[in-house]
Amino acid sequence: MSEPTSLDDVRRRIDELDARLTALLAERQGLVRAAAAYKRDEESVRAPDRVERVVAAARDRAARSGLSPQVAEAVWRAMIAAFVEYELAEHRGAR
Repeated sequence: MSEPTSLDDVRRRIDELDARLTALLAERQGLVRAAAAYKRDEESVRAPDRVERVVAAARDRAARSGLSPQVAEAVWRAMIAAFVEYELAEHRGAR
């Protein structure tokens, strides 16, 4: 990827990445919705052990990719928390 040539160029590229991230998050949401059907109770939705494994994997991938592991952890924890709330609502609605 070439170096940005201006602040407008940086912002345009960020907007393009945000659009791609949104599409990926929508795909993830579909899988979260599907997962809710397989879980028995709210504890299995929260799955704290799974959360810690996912966060650890995100930190490892980040370190290998040149992303700050601290940034990756903060982003993944926020994303997981939002999706857990979404999945809890899906799980409650399925009853």
